[in-house]
Amino acid sequence: MAEKLWNGIHNDHIVRVTYRDTDRMGYAYYANYLVWFEMGRAELLRQSGHTYDEFEEQGYILPVVRCVCEYRKPARYDDLIRIRTKISRMTPVTIIFEYEISGEKTGEILARGETKHAILTREGRIARAGKILEEWFKE
Repeated sequence: MAEKLWNGIHNDHIVRVTYRDTDRMGYAYYANYLVWFEMGRAELLRQSGHTYDEFEEQGYILPVVRCVCEYRKPARYDDLIRIRTKISRMTPVTIIFEYEISGEKTGEILARGETKHAILTREGRIARAGKILEEWFKE
């Protein structure tokens, strides 16, 4: 499997910013965006009819090897936010997810980001298991 661009496969997941998600200024704490990215990935996998646990049961893991988040506007306490997650690229040994977090009411983009994951065996060796994920996300 060569590197493949993925178009159209995405998941929208809506969450509410809770009090514990905010800092003293009332803004969502910056690290929570990474938590929301993870929530988006999990929901995208569920949308395929599979879970991350299933991938692990087959002997593979997907550690994050690179993470980028560009903050544009703050999310605030009690806001509903939309986490849009999509696969942007996949190779036999990596997968890249893109994220866009926006205000549910306004549609304003609050943050954009990307995570790159290596596909490894549980022992930490590179695994050419991208075909499994490709099957899960066939259009």
